Amino acid sequence: MTSPNLHHAPGVVEIRAADELLAILLRSSYSNPGIHFLTAPDLSQQLAFMSHPTGKVIEPHLHNAVVRQVRYTQEALFIRRGRIRVDFYDESQRYLQSYELFSGDVILLIKGGHGFEVLDDAEFIEIKQGPYAGEGDKTRFAGIQRCDAKVSK
Repeated sequence: MTSPNLHHAPGVVEIRAADELLAILLRSSYSNPGIHFLTAPDLSQQLAFMSHPTGKVIEPHLHNAVVRQVRYTQEALFIRRGRIRVDFYDESQRYLQSYELFSGDVILLIKGGHGFEVLDDAEFIEIKQGPYAGEGDKTRFAGIQRCDAKVSK
């Protein structure tokens, strides 16, 4: 079910600061038959890619009540259309690098700081844990200017 070394697969990018995993970027170009989890089992937000042929049956199921402890809000963004630059920061609010996100890309933001600039009119969907704690959920800080962005591929 889980692919070994999936983080080295074309179309999957792990964004790191030192040994810390900040995000996983799943490009729209990624394709692989079956079920492939991109996250370690201990992350509080799980991301998987699934590709099945016509006729595949996924058995009906319920999810059991399981008590979980969540330390950080993690969020996933699905880019429906447009182009967005995401800037990554470490826990000390120091700028690290940027990536451009395109239609069909999905990014799971795991740790560290991040900011965004919409480069072309965009629509995207955000999914994150709740309940929402309002402004207590985040610490805002000054980010970089567009001209300072170091965009990685």
